Amino acid sequence: MEEKAFSDGALENKAKELMALSISIVTKCEPCMEWHLDQALQAGAKDEEIFETIDVAIEMAGGPAGAYARFVLKALEYFRQNNS
Repeated sequence: MEEKAFSDGALENKAKELMALSISIVTKCEPCMEWHLDQALQAGAKDEEIFETIDVAIEMAGGPAGAYARFVLKALEYFRQNNS
Protein backbone atom coordinates (compact mmCIF):
# COMPACT_ATOMS: atom_id res chain seq x y z
CA MET A 1 0.00 0.00 0.00
CA GLU A 2 2.80 2.42 0.88
CA GLU A 3 4.43 1.97 -2.52
CA LYS A 4 1.16 2.72 -4.32
CA ALA A 5 0.24 5.61 -2.02
CA PHE A 6 3.57 7.39 -2.49
CA SER A 7 4.19 6.66 -6.16
CA ASP A 8 3.72 9.40 -8.74
CA GLY A 9 0.17 9.72 -9.98
CA ALA A 10 -2.02 12.80 -10.22
CA LEU A 11 0.26 14.09 -7.45
CA GLU A 12 4.02 13.67 -7.52
CA ASN A 13 5.80 11.76 -4.76
CA LYS A 14 7.27 14.99 -3.36
CA ALA A 15 3.81 16.50 -2.82
CA LYS A 16 2.63 13.33 -1.11
CA GLU A 17 5.65 13.27 1.20
CA LEU A 18 5.04 16.91 2.12
CA MET A 19 1.40 16.08 2.90
CA ALA A 20 2.55 13.16 5.04
CA LEU A 21 5.01 15.45 6.83
CA SER A 22 2.23 17.89 7.64
CA ILE A 23 0.02 15.07 8.92
CA SER A 24 2.93 13.75 10.99
CA ILE A 25 3.30 17.13 12.68
CA VAL A 26 -0.44 17.34 13.40
CA THR A 27 -0.48 13.81 14.85
CA LYS A 28 2.72 14.47 16.85
CA CYS A 29 4.55 11.43 15.49
CA GLU A 30 8.27 12.28 15.68
CA PRO A 31 9.50 9.11 13.90
CA CYS A 32 6.98 9.87 11.13
CA MET A 33 8.19 13.47 10.91
CA GLU A 34 11.78 12.33 10.54
CA TRP A 35 10.92 9.69 7.93
CA HIS A 36 8.68 11.89 5.77
CA LEU A 37 11.07 14.84 5.99
CA ASP A 38 13.90 12.63 4.74
CA GLN A 39 11.70 11.19 1.99
CA ALA A 40 10.56 14.68 0.94
CA LEU A 41 14.17 15.87 0.78
CA GLN A 42 15.15 12.83 -1.28
CA ALA A 43 12.23 13.65 -3.61
CA GLY A 44 13.71 17.12 -4.13
CA ALA A 45 11.80 19.25 -1.61
CA LYS A 46 13.39 22.63 -1.01
CA ASP A 47 13.61 24.32 2.39
CA GLU A 48 10.89 26.80 1.40
CA GLU A 49 8.53 23.90 0.63
CA ILE A 50 9.29 22.36 4.03
CA PHE A 51 8.59 25.70 5.75
CA GLU A 52 5.25 26.08 3.96
CA THR A 53 4.36 22.51 4.89
CA ILE A 54 5.05 23.38 8.53
CA ASP A 55 2.89 26.50 8.16
CA VAL A 56 -0.04 24.38 6.95
CA ALA A 57 0.33 21.98 9.88
CA ILE A 58 0.37 24.87 12.37
CA GLU A 59 -2.66 26.47 10.70
CA MET A 60 -4.58 23.20 10.95
CA ALA A 61 -3.53 22.17 14.47
CA GLY A 62 -2.52 25.36 16.25
CA GLY A 63 0.00 25.67 19.06
CA PRO A 64 0.78 21.99 19.60
CA ALA A 65 1.81 21.66 15.95
CA GLY A 66 4.05 24.69 16.40
CA ALA A 67 5.82 22.93 19.24
CA TYR A 68 6.34 19.77 17.18
CA ALA A 69 7.44 21.79 14.15
CA ARG A 70 10.63 22.56 16.07
CA PHE A 71 11.49 18.86 15.84
CA VAL A 72 11.17 19.05 12.06
CA LEU A 73 13.40 22.13 11.88
CA LYS A 74 16.08 20.39 13.96
CA ALA A 75 15.81 17.29 11.78
CA LEU A 76 16.09 19.48 8.66
CA GLU A 77 19.26 21.02 10.04
CA TYR A 78 20.61 17.53 10.78
CA PHE A 79 19.85 16.21 7.28
CA ARG A 80 21.34 19.31 5.64
CA GLN A 81 24.57 18.97 7.67
CA ASN A 82 24.91 15.23 7.10
CA ASN A 83 23.90 15.04 3.44
CA SER A 84 25.97 17.88 2.05
